[in-house]
Amino acid sequence: MTEDSEYRLLKLLELNPQATQRKIASEMGVSLGKVNYCVQALVSKGLVKATNFKNSQRKAAYVYLLTPKGITAKAAISLRYLRRKVQEHEAIKAEIDELESELVAQGLDVG
Repeated sequence: MTEDSEYRLLKLLELNPQATQRKIASEMGVSLGKVNYCVQALVSKGLVKATNFKNSQRKAAYVYLLTPKGITAKAAISLRYLRRKVQEHEAIKAEIDELESELVAQGLDVG
């Protein structure tokens, strides 16, 4: 599981602990099998606790809760994610500035 996937999954579980794996798969744009694999990986790492309960349709369902270790891990992953996205933003901004300069040098109006 990539760190971006782990971040997105931890964030989704934190925001909606009762989300079904099918709903999570839909929101993440991945297969149900991948979500199941990733949730199991988070559980085995001790980042998430899955608790069984009966929902209103008499089916077994789960609540996914971030453990204290999971909350700490999510914070660290979030910080790395933010730093990476800021670097990407700065690189794109520099590329845009360079392109605008080239166009201005060619006498084109970029405004």
